[in-house]
Amino acid sequence: MKLLGKSNCSERNLKVVFNEFPGGAEIFELVSRFCYNNGQFSVTPSNAVNLHCAAKFMEVPSLLKLTEKSMEETQDWTWPELLAALRQCQDLETSPEIESLAAKFMESLVEKLNLTTEAASPSTTSACSPDSSLYRFSCDSKSTESFKNSSIRGTWWFDELLVLGPDLFETLMKLMLSRKLDHLIISRFLFHYQKSKFCSVTSEEKRKILETAIDTLYVLDRNCASCKSLFRVLRIALGLNISKSSMNKLANMIGHQLDQATLDNLLIASPYRSNYLYDVNLVLRFVKAFLESSAGGFQQQTDRLKKVSGLIDLYIAEVAPDPCLKPSKFLALITAIPDSARESHDEIYCALDIYLKAHTGLTEGEKLDIFRTLSYTKLSGESGTNISRNAKFHPAEAYILQKPKLETFAGRSQDEQIILRIEKVEISDENEKLKEHLQGIQWRVMELERACRKMQNQMEIIKKRSRSAIRGNPRSLPKLCS
Repeated sequence: MKLLGKSNCSERNLKVVFNEFPGGAEIFELVSRFCYNNGQFSVTPSNAVNLHCAAKFMEVPSLLKLTEKSMEETQDWTWPELLAALRQCQDLETSPEIESLAAKFMESLVEKLNLTTEAASPSTTSACSPDSSLYRFSCDSKSTESFKNSSIRGTWWFDELLVLGPDLFETLMKLMLSRKLDHLIISRFLFHYQKSKFCSVTSEEKRKILETAIDTLYVLDRNCASCKSLFRVLRIALGLNISKSSMNKLANMIGHQLDQATLDNLLIASPYRSNYLYDVNLVLRFVKAFLESSAGGFQQQTDRLKKVSGLIDLYIAEVAPDPCLKPSKFLALITAIPDSARESHDEIYCALDIYLKAHTGLTEGEKLDIFRTLSYTKLSGESGTNISRNAKFHPAEAYILQKPKLETFAGRSQDEQIILRIEKVEISDENEKLKEHLQGIQWRVMELERACRKMQNQMEIIKKRSRSAIRGNPRSLPKLCS
């Protein structure tokens, strides 16, 4: 290779500058020794990558051939030698060739891990550490048999692999999955890597790491990541603007375990620049993913659905005071859970009451839509009495009114309920007569309600007089009953 052209400068002032020379001055010195020592040179795993790139940079075919031969034997390299080669790949400028070399080293590394975890016993996990004699033996020997014979199955390699950057971390995860390493071990390493690396990397690197972790967790067994861990990942992800695909995967994973979540988990702040308080759309995605999951038997699914129903009802009451929560989103939360999953509507009634207090500007149509979500037959006696006295649920504003249980009267049993149903209808300006007629019916219903209360009071008075008469003069009972 011709390094210098013609120059008017004296030889004493000649200078050659290599910008971004692979491996720096140390590798340049090794290349020089190779050239001036008739090719008598030793290529080792600790310098093979840098020498390979330097040989291409300076166009030294004999050295290039030597490094290629050395890297054909990576399956015999030790664990530290493979890590050293991977670190060299990370330090060099990214290129297709460097990526190919890194993938080759990573395959050998994962193969050693695979042999270790397959042969190891879970009971020996605590004995596994970089300081253990078995670990040192496996690293010092060039034979992969040492990994096969090892009885260690632990996490000593977790900290060893923290030297890998986000790109190599992604390659590692793909290889671990393809080699079918234990899913629980993979998930534990994922969380360890993410937690350890986040204190020293850029925001872009954090995003890359988290997306790789989510994409990997998505294909692992569902029990490999707890609901609590997934929500912890979610909190971080919301601040990193991760890809839509990864966010959808995370929402689905959380949705599948929604029955294990708590109210605090769901109280996620709304996205930046949104005027509402909580991210209702994200919770709706959780519910949708949960309903679409089909794991477990029928009874198990029923029990899980009841848990989620109770959780969502608590969430609805919590977000109801938000003055910026639109009626459509409020209704979507209520109707997201099948009504069959709710044994009681008391929580829904409380949420509706709170929502109506915070949203006094609702139209009659919006109020009607909200009232229709309430199943009055699933209200307790106390809630039924409360709603009949609640001005916000007045029949003149259109609702389904359920009366409290009355005493025996006019042939009706004591447990029978009188239900008066009045629904508001949309009326155009051209149907004023129909409008007036409907208003008249509504007022008559109000009068009937007052009459029912009056009859109930009268019956209470009769009962008291009857008890008093029985205590004072039992012989008068026939006259009172006649």
